[in-house]
Amino acid sequence: MPTTGATNHTATLERLHSAVNSGDPEAVSKAIDECVAPDLLFHAPVPVGETGAKALKRVWEVLLRAFPDIHVAVQETVTEGDKVVVRNTVTGTHLGEYRGLPPTGKTVTYDEIFIFRFADGRIAEVRGVVDVLTQLRQLGALPS
Repeated sequence: MPTTGATNHTATLERLHSAVNSGDPEAVSKAIDECVAPDLLFHAPVPVGETGAKALKRVWEVLLRAFPDIHVAVQETVTEGDKVVVRNTVTGTHLGEYRGLPPTGKTVTYDEIFIFRFADGRIAEVRGVVDVLTQLRQLGALPS
């Protein structure tokens, strides 16, 4: 049985995923403010010049503009101490500019794995691996 801390950490991530899957940029921004430490350490591809929770907000602004129907489906969650590891499958339709690509109308499906470290009930650090290669191949930006 998970500890209370692990249960709280999982609930925090569920709150964030729920906001992301709403497609509402304001809901995502609010959830980040509630769930993420302002000085977040973010070890994943992020926009240059942004740090902390602002970087995470910027990532979601870009993704929601490019894939307004983006959906993050949690496939597996592992908790240990102050960390939660989540394996996700992401789907979305490319309807806005993304990485210099004009909208293609194509649907993408790709995988990602994130390790979240919590401190004081909030996400304090994120390490992520996103299958951008598959994503870009599906958009036609790279040969398959």
